[in-house]
Amino acid sequence: MVKMLFVLPLLIFASVTFAQCVGCPEEELDVGCESSEPCGDCFIQSLVAEDASNDAGGGIDLSWTIAVDVAIPDSMVLERLDSGGVWSPITTLQPADGRKTDSGLENGQQYSYRIVPFYGGIAEPASEAVSAVPSKQWIHTGRIWMLVILTLISIVVFYFIEQGKRGKELYIRRIAGLTAVEDAVGRATEMGRPVLYIPGIMDMDDIQTIASMVILGRVAMKTAEYGSPLLVPTCRSVVMSVAQEIVKESYIQVGRPDAYKRESINYITDDQFGYAAGVDGIMVRQKPAAIFMLGTFYAESLILAETGRSVGAIQIAGTAMPSQIPFFIAACDYTLIGEELFAASAYLSKEPKLLGSLRGQDMAKLFFMVIIVIGVLSATLGEAWAPAMKVADFLKQITSVE
Repeated sequence: MVKMLFVLPLLIFASVTFAQCVGCPEEELDVGCESSEPCGDCFIQSLVAEDASNDAGGGIDLSWTIAVDVAIPDSMVLERLDSGGVWSPITTLQPADGRKTDSGLENGQQYSYRIVPFYGGIAEPASEAVSAVPSKQWIHTGRIWMLVILTLISIVVFYFIEQGKRGKELYIRRIAGLTAVEDAVGRATEMGRPVLYIPGIMDMDDIQTIASMVILGRVAMKTAEYGSPLLVPTCRSVVMSVAQEIVKESYIQVGRPDAYKRESINYITDDQFGYAAGVDGIMVRQKPAAIFMLGTFYAESLILAETGRSVGAIQIAGTAMPSQIPFFIAACDYTLIGEELFAASAYLSKEPKLLGSLRGQDMAKLFFMVIIVIGVLSATLGEAWAPAMKVADFLKQITSVE
């Protein structure tokens, strides 16, 4: 009986101790089990903030990983410390490892971040705060190869320009539409009818209009030389002013300033189809023998081309608008397709600088065409031969601009 009195308290003590340590790790059996509460430092294994690489500044890259041995939160909120010392939420994150870039920041200023977990809609203690300072990078490390290629292309362009200055003849592919300029103006002179030049419907801030003005200067030289009337209806007032000065200068260069008529270069309207109707009226009344349509055109292209064809004019058209090129090809005698419009100034002027730059650009295009062909073949063969895939990956790397 006495032994039972001693054994009973021991059994009770052992039972209580065992109940407290159920589910405890083995190393904690001797100290008991403390209740674990969720916290930011527990579930976020690492939160890193660093300046965003290869940008113009104003960005901070954030990355985080979640511990695998803790309860996953229902959601997470990324917070940033504002200038007033208050943590403000930026966005809601998925409870998983991830990355995010905070952009639109001020360069040189330090920004602090933390992540707040939510369990059952209740915010728990946040993770440890991290800080970073955004700054701009002068060199995009992912585009070094493109810089090398651009440098080589520039060297080639300067080389051909220098060759042109030294008097070497640079071959440029014959462009039928530009070769026919002199014939078209001569035809108008023989028939005693005017030459109509349409510079498109866009303003002088459009590159196609600028190219058209360059060609207008060459056409004006021919009309001044042959004594043919030149009509230039414009859709923009600024284009009208520029065209007047260009034609005037061309007539002066040829030695026929007295033949220049300012009123032949006029403004019609900014309205697209109002301009088309006005130009069609000029075609029907004046019946020009040669019509040049060079510049930016849209839905009015076929309207103009059909009317010009109906009056029996020889038509030379050119535009870089892909949707309008088929209409010009169908209704005009000659068509400058795409970049031929921009090459026209070099082709007509034979200026060494322009010819050299054009030849250099052609060499650059040839280089990229070769790269594309080799890349496609390498990627195709790479499905069965690993070295070929390495070549394709290398070519993709050196031509990437991301």
